[in-house]
Amino acid sequence: QVQLVESGGGLVQAGGSLRLSCAASGRAFSTAGKGWFRQAPGKEREFVAAISWSGANTYYGDSVKGRFTITRDIAKNTVYLQMNSLKPEDTAVYYCAATKVDLRADVAGDNARYDAWGQGTQVTVSS
Repeated sequence: QVQLVESGGGLVQAGGSLRLSCAASGRAFSTAGKGWFRQAPGKEREFVAAISWSGANTYYGDSVKGRFTITRDIAKNTVYLQMNSLKPEDTAVYYCAATKVDLRADVAGDNARYDAWGQGTQVTVSS
């Protein structure tokens, strides 16, 4: 079983930046895609970004395109989410997730495709 631990959340002013990290341990999925989702109070979980095992393919939700960047360090089994130009509407709990198989564009945003989830890290953007 893989364990995912997020870090890097916090409070930031609108227009600022944060970088989230997700470290995988345990029986890490050797061919896993990784993704980030977020959930604000009273709202459904929303797809943010995902990355294929090799890092060659990345996918983004419409609301974060051009502002967020997902990357991964295979050697460290860690995935990162660089968040720039943050807005108050980005406030949410951010979850890291992993798949047992590599990601394709048509499933990257489907949270049902992910097999493991972290506990989440809170991101709060003040106006």
